[in-house]
Amino acid sequence: MTALLILLSVILIAVVAVQIGKVSELATKIRGEAAMEEITNKRQGAYLFGFMVIFLFVTAISGYAYRNYMYGFGAMNAASEHGPILDKMFNVTLVVTGIVFIGTQIALFYFGWKYSGKKSNKATFIPHNNTLEIWWTVIPAIVMTFLVMSGLDAWNEVMADVEPGEEYLEIEATGYQFGWAVRYPGADGKIGEKYFREINGTNPLGQVWTDEKNVDDFHASEIYLPVNKQIRVRITSKDVLHNFYLPQFRVKMDAVPGMPTYFVFTPTKTTEEFRQQIRDYPEYQIPADPEDPTGPELWEQFDYELACAELCGRSHFAMRLPVKVVSQEEFDEWFNSQPSYYMSNIRGTDADPFKDQLFDSEIRERKVEFNDKLESALSATAPDEKVFRLDYVTFETGSAALTSLSRYELDNVVEAMGKYPVMNVELAGHTDNTGDADANFTLSESRAQTVYDYLVEKGVTEDRLRARGYGQNQPIDTNDTDAGREKNRRTEFRIIAQ
Repeated sequence: MTALLILLSVILIAVVAVQIGKVSELATKIRGEAAMEEITNKRQGAYLFGFMVIFLFVTAISGYAYRNYMYGFGAMNAASEHGPILDKMFNVTLVVTGIVFIGTQIALFYFGWKYSGKKSNKATFIPHNNTLEIWWTVIPAIVMTFLVMSGLDAWNEVMADVEPGEEYLEIEATGYQFGWAVRYPGADGKIGEKYFREINGTNPLGQVWTDEKNVDDFHASEIYLPVNKQIRVRITSKDVLHNFYLPQFRVKMDAVPGMPTYFVFTPTKTTEEFRQQIRDYPEYQIPADPEDPTGPELWEQFDYELACAELCGRSHFAMRLPVKVVSQEEFDEWFNSQPSYYMSNIRGTDADPFKDQLFDSEIRERKVEFNDKLESALSATAPDEKVFRLDYVTFETGSAALTSLSRYELDNVVEAMGKYPVMNVELAGHTDNTGDADANFTLSESRAQTVYDYLVEKGVTEDRLRARGYGQNQPIDTNDTDAGREKNRRTEFRIIAQ
């Protein structure tokens, strides 16, 4: 029905236009060509002048009405340290160009009305006017010089890189069709190297795993930033040209394939502070969900966001990522809870170049884990609670030879024996039920003896140790599954005197 009404309206307008044309043609014949042309010119001049008045009025009213949605005005004051510099530069430019715009529009339409074609008028030809030439050359030159110099000053301040010795947090944002991949450095504060030829299903950013700086880097599904901390964003692209755009922070920089760019800024308002900044404006006191008038208001649902400001494809609109600015304490809590991508997805796989070594962080973590188990066993009263598994003591398949990484766990045992000089322990070897029971018993004894020999070689006296094999006789899980059999293959540390 709506489409039919629109079609009928269009047809009616066309009919009216045709009829008006016929009436005008008839009036021209009656009044004479010259007289009618003069009337038409005068009428068109008046129409143009009226259009100019309405146009400038609507422009001013719409700017005022939507001022709280426009960046740099009202509710949308900048949330970064450099933001006010850019806002001031744009406002000055707006005033200067606005004056020129209004002046030229008034002159254009006024002259169209004032000097509309008349039979008695005669045009005056002025071939040259030195005074006029000087004025319209010198004034724009002075104004442009002022604007350009101000712009260069703002550019040099806003686009400056971090100085040596400055404290900052560097993150990396990689654009792709259609999303953003964000990488943070770990505790070392350094982002690892990456190379596009390394990109695959398990390595979406092409991180070079032989670079140890990559070990603690982590990927984030949203951008977390500490307030009042200098942020350096390393910006790249995996495919086509994108644009890293944080509108509330006045941050905008192209993401170019093969050519990393950067932007340095300091957020000055947390997400919650910005919400409080806009909550008093009526435009943001409406329901965030129009279909739920009793739900949260627009200001309550506000979040900073990362967008792409480049037309990079059909789903360009989907390149949005939440940005949360929080206190340093909240950021540290979030930061410390993020798992390393390497440790979660690469460690121990075929892509891991460090299979035969532990990193300092892993050594510390395993030591803490061992000490916690030891303290729990020492404080226990029941005999079966004074035993725990040495999780990181492993052997070559079907052999009593220790794997290279077992030494870290056994060194923890050596240290514990030194810390508790009266503690005596039993080193117990266990196997699953695969194969011959007698062979399994012999293997478990050999493995327990290997651990015993390692500790003695490291200085633990023999009278404080006892090595014993139990074969497959004391399983702690089912032997019907691979996971169960793996648990049953173990070396245990049992306190027999303390």
